Amino acid sequence: MAAQQAYKAKVASHKKKTVDEFTGLLKEYPIVGAVNMENLPARTLQKMREQLRGTVVLKMTKRRFINRALESAKKDKPDIGKLQEYLRGMPALLFTKDNPFALYKILKKNKSKAPAKSGQVAPKDIIVPAGPTSFAPGPVIGELGQLGIKAGIDAGKVAIKQDTTVCKEGQVISSQLAAMLTRLGIEPMEIGLDLVAAYEDGMIYTRSVLDIDENAYKDNIATGARWAFNLAMEAGVLTKETTNMLITKAARDSRGLAIEAGILAKGVTEDVLAKAHRQMLAVKSAAKIEYD
Repeated sequence: MAAQQAYKAKVASHKKKTVDEFTGLLKEYPIVGAVNMENLPARTLQKMREQLRGTVVLKMTKRRFINRALESAKKDKPDIGKLQEYLRGMPALLFTKDNPFALYKILKKNKSKAPAKSGQVAPKDIIVPAGPTSFAPGPVIGELGQLGIKAGIDAGKVAIKQDTTVCKEGQVISSQLAAMLTRLGIEPMEIGLDLVAAYEDGMIYTRSVLDIDENAYKDNIATGARWAFNLAMEAGVLTKETTNMLITKAARDSRGLAIEAGILAKGVTEDVLAKAHRQMLAVKSAAKIEYD
């Protein structure tokens, strides 16, 4: 009996130590990520730990201990408890002081593609794209149809008629779908640290927000800058970028107005007289007036 009580006390002490450790890390680090380590090979994990050493602390424990730590940290960090809903699969917490977007980019860069297996959870929407396949006409058309994929015959081969989402993010992949994806050469799974969401300054950034297309982002900034410049020019707003051009435009417009109105002002007198001469010649020609 005494031995059992000592063992229980030891276990309870270990649990408290784990929760306290996680709580301390939650208070220390400004950025906390919820990571899903399901289906992550030990070798890949070790490689990631080596690459992130010095910038990231990765800790894994039972889900209930993580939840307790998140509850304890609520007093110091508002909304940190919202990370609980992103503890998926085999959850772990990632602690860092780096930018969460830069961190996601590093983790994504080090992921590798893998075929789907029956029973796995889709990490994101799985889409079968439209286009030709290598399948000869036959029962495969019906098999595709059972998965909601519209197919037909084109140039003697089975062709998929339109892009089809066959499995939503978070749904379990069936054995039938896994087999078909493999036959189609589609590898929807990713091997690596799966950052589901990150917390920073009371905000939760989900994977869809963190996963930025940098080229598209740069293009959007460039487009926004062009629109802002054009709007400032049209509205006559003086800024560092528009002042010189607006002054040039104003000078050009005022010169054009003076010439059009026949105002004899410095810089346009010759143009006004030249315009008057042209008008005189036009009248002379129209009236068929001849004189020396």
